[in-house]
Amino acid sequence: MSVGTASYLARRAAQKERVRILYRRALKDTLNWAVHRHLFYSDADALREKFEANKQVADVDVIDRMIDAGETTYNKWRHPDPYIVPWAPGGTKFCRNPTPPPGIEIIYNFGREDND
Repeated sequence: MSVGTASYLARRAAQKERVRILYRRALKDTLNWAVHRHLFYSDADALREKFEANKQVADVDVIDRMIDAGETTYNKWRHPDPYIVPWAPGGTKFCRNPTPPPGIEIIYNFGREDND
């Protein structure tokens, strides 16, 4: 295997990874825009068709330009208020109970108090 072939394969692998990441992000963002699942399914099918339509492109420079255009379009149409799982960072339940101030000791003995 020559150096040119190795660099070509490495570039193709990086492109495949970028396309995979772009598709997953776009699919998750489609779920933010669709209120109901039956709306999401049709939008997800349309998104998949967009990606499948360019599956046979072989020129690496054209692929790079298409990925850049896709990432630009994705960033332009991202949902302004995406759904965040409540317990994830940025969610409504994340760090809801702040840590106690210094000097306060919490003892968890769960009903095994001395009742003398």
